[in-house]
Amino acid sequence: MAKELLILDDDNALRRTLSRAMAQRGFSVMQAASVKEAREQIQITAPDFAVLDLKLEDGNGLEIVTALRNLRPDCRIVILTGFGNIATAVAAVKAGALDYLPKPTNPDAIEKALLQQEGNLPQPPEDPMSADRVRWEHIQRVFEQCDRNVSETARRLKMHRRTLQRILAKHAPRS
Repeated sequence: MAKELLILDDDNALRRTLSRAMAQRGFSVMQAASVKEAREQIQITAPDFAVLDLKLEDGNGLEIVTALRNLRPDCRIVILTGFGNIATAVAAVKAGALDYLPKPTNPDAIEKALLQQEGNLPQPPEDPMSADRVRWEHIQRVFEQCDRNVSETARRLKMHRRTLQRILAKHAPRS
């Protein structure tokens, strides 16, 4: 079975690490850092599988889901995101994604999602992140997106600036 895989993520370190891990699992990996780059690559070779980040600097991974479905209806697609919510999960599945996984996730979970049988629900994670860890990860991500500006981050998270400063000063909770 051909195992061409497209990995689309604007986080260079994550994309490289995931690419190596998936190559070790027998996938032939193509990498893209932007929606534009992914569109160019899928015009050359439409992959059998795709792992797509949802939010990218130049667009949205759902655009690539639609493009892949038009080029290759049997492509098996998994969406990765640090911004998990029900509306985007539903949109991803309606667009044609098989699964929707929160970041960070491990390559085993991604492989399992890519290779799952149609109609079968994926198994729940054996070691899910704690609610405290998910909260901390979300706060860190928004903080980085706000260029490490505490006041702007606090405003966007709708929390008091001093409360945010206390949270940022602590270490990450254990998963």
